[in-house]
Amino acid sequence: MLSRVQNNPGPIGELAIKINQDLPQYWISEKDNIILCGKIDWLKYYPDTDTVEIIDFKTSKNEEQDDSLQLPIYHLLATHCQSRPVTAASYWYLETSDVLTPKKLPDLVQSEAKVLKIAQKIKLSRSLGKFDCPNGQAGCRDCRPYEKVLQGLAEFVGVDDYKADVYILKKEENTSTSQIL
Repeated sequence: MLSRVQNNPGPIGELAIKINQDLPQYWISEKDNIILCGKIDWLKYYPDTDTVEIIDFKTSKNEEQDDSLQLPIYHLLATHCQSRPVTAASYWYLETSDVLTPKKLPDLVQSEAKVLKIAQKIKLSRSLGKFDCPNGQAGCRDCRPYEKVLQGLAEFVGVDDYKADVYILKKEENTSTSQIL
């Protein structure tokens, strides 16, 4: 991936916009006391129109799902945290492509309603201390690492720049005497 970017810098070799906040954020709902925040990978600047394009770097081989909230969140942040109109969005699949994959910009009103509804559910879950996985007791790939932390199968190593706890999951021993190939 590094070689790809080095040989074909694409948008990295062009003008960009930096949002002047360490962690771009805005009040998505003051009434509910909810702030939306996040880091956008890249905002390409178009001087001829004084507009920006959201670019998200993807490092896996998997393409982003159409129902992903990442692009709607980035669109909301770019719209509320800097002054230039957002006119385009793209993913750059660094593992597989030298070029950007254009994406349709999500509707801001629908995005804000969808993100706020989910944020309100998260806030309620936090206040109740009750976090139910949508997949039920079986859990999902997103929940399993957190479940291991709760079960004491992880080592606390400190906090990151955003004051979030950081854990290292303990390596699971393979007790099987054979392996399926």
